[in-house]
Amino acid sequence: MNTLLRTLRSRNAVLYGFGLFCLIGGLGGIGLSLATTQQVLGINAFIKPTKFFLSIWIFCWSMAWYLDVLNRPRTVRIYSWMTVITMTLELVIITGQAAQGKLSHFNVTSVTGALLFSVMGIAIVTFTAWTGYIAYLFLVTRSTTIPAPYLWGIRMGMLLFVIFAFEGMVIVANHAHTVGAPDGGPGLPVTNWSTRHGDLRVAHFFGMHALQILPLFGYYLAKRSSQVIAVSVVYFLVLTALLTQALLAKPLLSYY
Repeated sequence: MNTLLRTLRSRNAVLYGFGLFCLIGGLGGIGLSLATTQQVLGINAFIKPTKFFLSIWIFCWSMAWYLDVLNRPRTVRIYSWMTVITMTLELVIITGQAAQGKLSHFNVTSVTGALLFSVMGIAIVTFTAWTGYIAYLFLVTRSTTIPAPYLWGIRMGMLLFVIFAFEGMVIVANHAHTVGAPDGGPGLPVTNWSTRHGDLRVAHFFGMHALQILPLFGYYLAKRSSQVIAVSVVYFLVLTALLTQALLAKPLLSYY
C-alpha cells in the first residue's frame, strides 16, 4: 500500500494531496453525521458533504494515476489545479450550507442561496468541460507504455464520465433530482435514492464511476481493445436505461 501511495504521489502530487484532503474530509463528515442531528430534506445534513468529499477523493486519485500516460506536464498541471479550485468551491459551499441546515443545490429562496448555487454551477461546468478536453487528449494519445485494453478502458471511462457529469444539467433543468415528486422522500440506505419515484442521481452516479469501472475491466479482464469497447457500449446502454427509467418517474428499487 505504501508503495502504491508513493507511486501515486510521484505521478501527480497536486491531485494526490487534494485527494488525501478529501478522504480526511469524508471521514470527518462521517463523524459529524454520527455526532449531530441537523437535517436537510429528512436526512442528516452532513451525509451529502460526506458523499461529495469521498467521491472527489476517488476521482482525484483515479486521475492522478491516469494522467501520467498523457506526457503533457503543462496541461496536466493546469488541469490539476483547476480541479482543486473548482472542487474546493463545491465542497466549501456544500459543507457550509449543510452546517447551517440549508440546501446547497436548488436553493433559490434567497439571494445568497441563489448566488452560491450559481457559483457551484459555473465551477462544475468549468471542471467538466476541462475534463472533456482531457478525455479528448486520451483519445488521440497513442501510448506504448500501457496495454491497449487498459488505455481504451481509460478512454471510455473518461468519455462516459463526462457525458454523465453533463447529465447534471438534466437535474438542474428538472429543478430537483427526483422526478414525480419533490426531493426529500423515502430513499435507499446510504445513497438516499428515491424508492417511490424516479431519481436522476442513479445514472449520474454509475456514469461518473465508469471512470474506475472500465479501466479496471481493461486492465484486469480484457484481452483485446474490442472487448473494452463492447463492454463500454453495453454499459452506456444500461446507463441510458437508468436515465430513461428516472425520467419516467420510476425508482431503481421500489419498496414502501
